[in-house]
Amino acid sequence: MLDDLDRRILRYMQDDPTQSLPDLADRLTITVSRLTRRLDKLREAGILRGQRAVIDWQALGYAVEVSLRVTLDKTQSRAFDDFIEAARDIAEVTEIQTFLGRVDVRLSVIAKDMRHYQEVYRRRILTLPHIADIESLMHVARIKSDESLPL
Repeated sequence: MLDDLDRRILRYMQDDPTQSLPDLADRLTITVSRLTRRLDKLREAGILRGQRAVIDWQALGYAVEVSLRVTLDKTQSRAFDDFIEAARDIAEVTEIQTFLGRVDVRLSVIAKDMRHYQEVYRRRILTLPHIADIESLMHVARIKSDESLPL
């Protein structure tokens, strides 16, 4: 279980993941060695899974985002495995989620413009295996997108 220090470490790291260990230790009023031990424990427990760059895909010229809700042909025993394996290979697919219910899989797809999206959809998405039904939802606005956790 996390104690107060662990929560403060995680909260400060979420606020500024680029800060140096000495700066973070100063903010927490602990030694760098104690901070390092705590970080190692958080990593070993699978709570802290590393740092990553968050890239704004719109700044790279992608202007279209579409959610595809896919229902698979579940009479095929490998429907999920085959579909997901093939969908992973499409560079424009930024997220794959699976569900229980009428919709089996949701794909997030980005494209530079509608022509690019149509090309990806026709040449890559529609050729994915075991699709029984597919529904496209064009994103209009992102109201909230927060990866920070309430700690």
